Amino acid sequence: MKSLQIPVAELMTRDLLIVAPSDSLERVRDIFAANPIHHIPVVDGAGVLAGIISKSDFNRVTHVLSILEPEKYKEFTEVLYRSLRAEEIMSRQPVTVGQADRVAVVAEIFQENLFHAIPVVDRGILVGLVTTHDLIRYCCTEPSLLD
Repeated sequence: MKSLQIPVAELMTRDLLIVAPSDSLERVRDIFAANPIHHIPVVDGAGVLAGIISKSDFNRVTHVLSILEPEKYKEFTEVLYRSLRAEEIMSRQPVTVGQADRVAVVAEIFQENLFHAIPVVDRGILVGLVTTHDLIRYCCTEPSLLD
């Protein structure tokens, strides 16, 4: 079994797609549509983590409109995507970890909660993201394939 005592910095994703709190849901939708990701950190102009938007958070916004006729649904969702901002649907004050925290801490957080991504911060500044997919990939990949 692989060690869960390695630092999160060795496992986290550093090259992240992010949005600003004032970005429209149209931008959020476009990022989710164009990329195989499930979480988008919301970061202010100084790089400080403001929140996180999961694909589930995003889908919940338009779910209630799904009772409308298809033509009306499309019309209303487009208006909604242009008028709402990321800060209005993001999860505020998400649980975070530091780069030096051990992967075991992340695994425990995932086991005790229903979310699947944890932002990695350094004094409030977003430096990465670790997901359940990262953890599974690490634990289930042969050591020779990781090098």
